[in-house]
Formats: sequence, C-alpha cells, structure tokens
Amino acid sequence: MLTALSIISSPSETGLGQQKITQLAKNANWFRQEMERIGLHTYGDYNSPIIPVLIYHPGKVAAFSRECLSRGVAVVVVGFPATSIVLSRARFCISASHTRSDLEYAVKVIEEVAELLCLRYGCNMFGCESI
Repeated sequence: MLTALSIISSPSETGLGQQKITQLAKNANWFRQEMERIGLHTYGDYNSPIIPVLIYHPGKVAAFSRECLSRGVAVVVVGFPATSIVLSRARFCISASHTRSDLEYAVKVIEEVAELLCLRYGCNMFGCESI
C-alpha cells in the first residue's frame, strides 16, 4: 500500500504514478461509455473506476453473474438487502492494469448476457445507438 501511494504521489508529471492515474481514467470512462452504448444503465460519475450497472430485476442478479462467469468474466453483483429491491446491480471495478483487449472481451460478454437476460433498457425496438 505504501509503495502504491509513493508511486501515485510522485512529483513527476510524466512519472509512473501519473501514467497509472491517466490510464485508470481512460479505462473507466471507455468502459462506462461502452455499457451505456449497449443499453445498460450506469450509476456514478465519469472518471470513477467503480461502475455500477443496474440490473433492476432481483431474479436476474444471480443469472447475470452465472452467465458472465460461464463465459470467463467474474462479476460482483449486489442485491437486496444491500440495495433497494429494485436497484440490484453488477459492480465493475476497473483497473489501470486492464488492457483494452481485456475490457473489449468483458464488454462483448456483458453485451451477450445483457441481450440473453433482456437487460438492455437503454435500447429501443430498433436497436442500440451510440451515446
């Protein structure tokens, strides 16, 4: 922990700490945009590496986690009583160490599972559009 804090607080604007912070924001913002693009509702703010994706239906929480895991993506899900009964969600924690291909694979899996479980709330009957 101390080493991580030391790297992040490095005074150099081009040092490893700044590179990690910049990469983390890029990864988090790209992932959030992709979740919204595929029609999922997100909570939270841009630049935050914690991205809650709303599932809403309590009966679909376990199915979402199970279907993602069966495709190689581990997902943390949160439901009642930790949330309101209708605000069940998956909680994604993005890292600076995730590669673009890691994130692209996760998005592909999440999109497939969201389609399977009818979770694409931001889409209309003609499909999803980029935001």
